[in-house]
Amino acid sequence: MRNTSLHLQNFRNHVETNVAWAPHLNVITGKNGAGKTNLIDAIHYLCMSRSFVSSSDRYVSHHDATFFMIKGHFEGNIRSSFDVGCSYSWGEGKKIFVNESPLDRLSDLIGMVPVVVLSPNDKKLTSEGPKERRSFIDSFISQISPRYLQDLMDFRKARKQRNKLLQEFRGPREVLEAYLEPWNVQLVEYGSRIVAKRTEVLNQFQEYLEREYEVISGMRHKPHLVYQTFCEPSGEDQTVQERYLAKLEEEQDHEMERELTLVGPHRDEIVFYLDDFELRKYGSQGQHRLFAVALKLAQLLYFSEELDDLPIFLLDDVFGDLDAQRTEVLLQALIEHAGQTFVTAANPIPFDDYVTFDGAKNRKFRVAQGEVNQV
Repeated sequence: MRNTSLHLQNFRNHVETNVAWAPHLNVITGKNGAGKTNLIDAIHYLCMSRSFVSSSDRYVSHHDATFFMIKGHFEGNIRSSFDVGCSYSWGEGKKIFVNESPLDRLSDLIGMVPVVVLSPNDKKLTSEGPKERRSFIDSFISQISPRYLQDLMDFRKARKQRNKLLQEFRGPREVLEAYLEPWNVQLVEYGSRIVAKRTEVLNQFQEYLEREYEVISGMRHKPHLVYQTFCEPSGEDQTVQERYLAKLEEEQDHEMERELTLVGPHRDEIVFYLDDFELRKYGSQGQHRLFAVALKLAQLLYFSEELDDLPIFLLDDVFGDLDAQRTEVLLQALIEHAGQTFVTAANPIPFDDYVTFDGAKNRKFRVAQGEVNQV
């Protein structure tokens, strides 16, 4: 999949920007705050309907502007040519358009243009709590499985309504139990499929992670991950759904006391290991950094081998934390990736030693105060 052109209006510090991209490698340089990251964040909006930098759309508009607009043209194998637009205004919220037609749901965009992001924020994946890792795997799987994304949304809706019931009901216990039953059925249905899909994908992903960590680190440490789920069957004859129902019964008193749904995939954990030690607790800063890079390279390879369209790879200011050897390894990985890649950097990177910026296959851009010029 390729983004051939991008138009921004009132998007962060870009008042009016138009860019035509190269099909393979696009290197974007400029001082900090010039608007480099904004360009690839706009591409991410057109792929995932949201920013990978900001948690709120409201603060993305340029200065005092009350709206922003992003438009991009894409070419791929499944859809040979199509346009995606994203608009946001304070009064109407966010809307996504494909070929000028509005999508009924923002989620319908997910998976249309597969994308992988490598950024400094990825250190949260290995160093912070389980929410970061659940978010990573949910975003990962949602791009390859519409069914998984729908199960996630249905599960969240059911959990929200169940929590509301737990918090607001003030009648007899047996009546509350009866009211909870249909929500329990929905939690088990959607949640069991979420757990099953996570298990399947993470088992496949393990091989990709091992391969990419050895390449980027040059070390013999073996990375692996352990999926810790609430409803792993306790016996050979017990299914995930049966275990889920049993856990709901076990935790019923606790949930009523806390007025909160405590059982479900929203509380699962993915634990990262190097050899026999847990990375989050015992890993050095260098090991955290290399593990995060390996995770995203493994995701890129997984998407490249499993999907009909190659993913777009976005790298935001990641070379500053790597030594010369790892920089060379990562540069080589970008060159070998047959899909389209975007790299932002404040400092010079020795790309010219590896590729030719001929304007056809590869291009360089310089950003200054929200203006973009091809070098």
